[in-house]
Amino acid sequence: MKIQESAENYLEAILILKQNKGSVRSIDIAHYLNFSKPSVSIAMKNLRNSELITVDSDGFISLTEAGHKIADTIFERHTVLSNMLIKLGVPAEIAAEDACRMEHVISPESFHAIKAHLNSEEHIKALSNQNK
Repeated sequence: MKIQESAENYLEAILILKQNKGSVRSIDIAHYLNFSKPSVSIAMKNLRNSELITVDSDGFISLTEAGHKIADTIFERHTVLSNMLIKLGVPAEIAAEDACRMEHVISPESFHAIKAHLNSEEHIKALSNQNK
């Protein structure tokens, strides 16, 4: 399922907030993303209609299985790309900003190739450290 970049950002924010706080409400998302409450409210309605989130009677937001899958994918891309850029010498703040843009447009094939390359580098580095 292809969704808009903004929806991916909201899903990723919900995932991160849930990991950090344990529960998520619209106001938490508004503060985290620095968006207005009405903007977040509209986005939550759209995500609910797309069956990517659920909202309980107390206003707590949860990712559905489909929403969690998208959020996990975006979060992994962000983490891997950000770490790669930092290893290349890009300052952390710039790396995070660039990764946030890249995570939405990179193809699955390119991302998997980058990840495999980074994993092989880590494996080689670990082996060479064991032999010292």
